Amino acid sequence: MNKKLIITGAILGILGIVLGAFAAHGLETLVNADAIKSFETGVRYQMYHAFLFLILGGTSFVSLKHKKVIFYLVLIGLIFFSGSIYGLATNELSGFDFKSIALITPIGGLSLIMAWVVLLIDILKTKVD
Repeated sequence: MNKKLIITGAILGILGIVLGAFAAHGLETLVNADAIKSFETGVRYQMYHAFLFLILGGTSFVSLKHKKVIFYLVLIGLIFFSGSIYGLATNELSGFDFKSIALITPIGGLSLIMAWVVLLIDILKTKVD
C-alpha cells in the first residue's frame, strides 16, 4: 500500500505540473481569466493531495486499513472535485456540457474532507507520542 500511495502521489504531482503549465500557457488564449483561475484551483487541490499521498506512503503512523480508506476517498474526491473543475473551466472547448454534472464538485470536496477526517481520527487513536 505504501508503494501504491507513493507512486500515485508522484503521478498526481507530474499531472499537476503538466496541467498547471497547460493552464498558464495553453489556456490563456482559449478561455477567460476566471476559467483559468478555476482550473488552477483544481490543480492546487490535486497537488495538495499528491503531497498527502507521498507523506502517507512514508509514514507508519497511520494504519494500513485507514491508508486504504484515505487512498480511495482522495482518488474519488480528486476525480469529482478537480476533474469536474477542469471540465467546467474548459467547458466551452468541449462537446460535452460539464455544467450538467457540476453537482459532483461538492461531492468530491466532501470526499476529500472525509479523507482528512479519517487521517485525523487514526492519528488521534494512535498510542505513540
